[in-house]
Amino acid sequence: MVRAWIADVTPLYDKACYEKYYHVLPEFRKKKADALRAVSMKAQSVGVWSLWEKIRAEYSLAESTVFNFSHSGTYVMCAAALDGKHVQVGCDLEKTGDLKERIAGRFFCREEYETIIEGETDEEKAVLFYRYWVLKESFMKATGKGMALPLQTFCIRMGEPPVLIRQPEEFPEQYYYREYKVEGLPYCVAVCSTDRDIDAKLHTELKL
Repeated sequence: MVRAWIADVTPLYDKACYEKYYHVLPEFRKKKADALRAVSMKAQSVGVWSLWEKIRAEYSLAESTVFNFSHSGTYVMCAAALDGKHVQVGCDLEKTGDLKERIAGRFFCREEYETIIEGETDEEKAVLFYRYWVLKESFMKATGKGMALPLQTFCIRMGEPPVLIRQPEEFPEQYYYREYKVEGLPYCVAVCSTDRDIDAKLHTELKL
């Protein structure tokens, strides 16, 4: 099973709290955080690794566990395969905002773009854009190529769950999606995996 968690990193904006979590990071993560200038970005970097360490401890996960990270705004996200299977896992969360129609028109496939612009209201169009964004990025991360994989090389059709209707020949595996919505939070969240069993619940019980 693949499971996902999110956590609020605003406590790490406080210097004393940040130092507490930073102090126990492995050296390579400290260097990663040190390279960032903005307080918000440092909090994301430290926070997402701290969340991952809590998950590993809670579920006694092996070093070889497949996992993926994401962060946006004041939230970080981790997704992991809990049963030790050799699967691909990608996750993404994005704080919603205004519709970026020019980006959708240039980089999304035609069906995705048309689905967005056919939305009844500006708000609906914007939400569709961000839903597509996290679905597309979670797939790119699951393949291991990330942003090196052009957005137009695959196409997603909205549904419950969304499905890939076209994908690059170099990634012939069956990929599955799960979307999440947290009441009161302006974020779109998605997980993509070659494991069909993706937990329907987005977990928020692990706090920083």
